[in-house]
Amino acid sequence: MAKVPQAGYAKTRLIPALGAIGAARLHRQLTLRTLATARAAGLGSVRLWCAPDTGDRFFRALHRRWGLNLRTQPDLDLGQRMAHAFAEHGQRPLLLIGTDCPALSAEHLRQAALALLSDTDAVFITTEDGGYYLVGLKQPCPELFQDISWSTGHVMAQTRTRMSALGLRWLEVAMLWDVDRAEDVERWQALQQAEAAT
Repeated sequence: MAKVPQAGYAKTRLIPALGAIGAARLHRQLTLRTLATARAAGLGSVRLWCAPDTGDRFFRALHRRWGLNLRTQPDLDLGQRMAHAFAEHGQRPLLLIGTDCPALSAEHLRQAALALLSDTDAVFITTEDGGYYLVGLKQPCPELFQDISWSTGHVMAQTRTRMSALGLRWLEVAMLWDVDRAEDVERWQALQQAEAAT
């Protein structure tokens, strides 16, 4: 799931630190990195859910370059958008991710996929701020995304409570960090420098 990297639209919480253009540039970098990671995992086709729609030249270029299946995110809250993506995929396992977790590796995605092939109903990569970056389900479960306090530190705790109530079996395969605050940008820059040095 990705927003178009447009100034004033993407990574708005980072605008005070980076400016609107800088925040959009960062979002573009993170989106490209995430797509490369997803493709490197070799788990099947990659579908990109675009916001506000698929018409931007950035998304069209990704389609031409990598043959991505582009879909428009519905104009709903985050939980409803995620539930919609699972419903559109049908009764098959699906991993759903965002684009702002540069620590994500192809191996993380493979571990999550393997978890869904076991006796688990759901798999997650959680984030240090109390949310999650990846959710994978064997089949759609819209109740999992209802009445969650999105964009707060309570997301994963509320999700665990919901899964217990629904009788779902789940696995959390990793905890990573995402880029939401100025200090996260510093971690991203340090990661880039470390990778460039190797």
